[in-house]
Amino acid sequence: MKQAREHPIALDLPAVDPLPPETEKYFRICEEKLGLVPNVLRAYSFDIEKLNAFIALYNNLMLGDSELSKLDRELIAVAVSSANRCYYCVVAHGAAVRELSGDSELGDAVAINYRAANLDSRQRAMLDFSVKLTERSHEVEEIDRRELRKAGFSDRDIWDIASVAAFFNMTNRVATATDMRPNSEYHNRARC
Repeated sequence: MKQAREHPIALDLPAVDPLPPETEKYFRICEEKLGLVPNVLRAYSFDIEKLNAFIALYNNLMLGDSELSKLDRELIAVAVSSANRCYYCVVAHGAAVRELSGDSELGDAVAINYRAANLDSRQRAMLDFSVKLTERSHEVEEIDRRELRKAGFSDRDIWDIASVAAFFNMTNRVATATDMRPNSEYHNRARC
């Protein structure tokens, strides 16, 4: 087991001090809504411009208008992060899956092997596509999009699935490269 450390990443990139008032306000909102400030935000706080860009893209993809539910997007986050073996995102987004689904086992099942998870055919098609895009993007072709359409997804939905999967492929690599640690609170969230 790795030694706990104060900073959420293995790089010596201290937060801007003092944080701008807008950043402080956003962190307070996170604290109120989530009960914590996610370590990914603390990690990015060495560069406020990068932090703001990360927050804007995350909020757009994960919370913005889409026919994909919040649970759909979190399932993609966990399946992609599992394929990439990203400790931070599997733990953090696995907790979100448990919370949003009300199923204390679903986040773990998707993290270990989404194919064994209790998913409907629509969710399974979405995760099949997301994982293929993650592991073998050069093999994605029209038949893959056709399978998503058969499962009930529109072309806009396909765009959103690809965008969420691509976002987590990027963030997984940054989290892994910096040895980002998830907040300890995530481990026990929404468990029986």
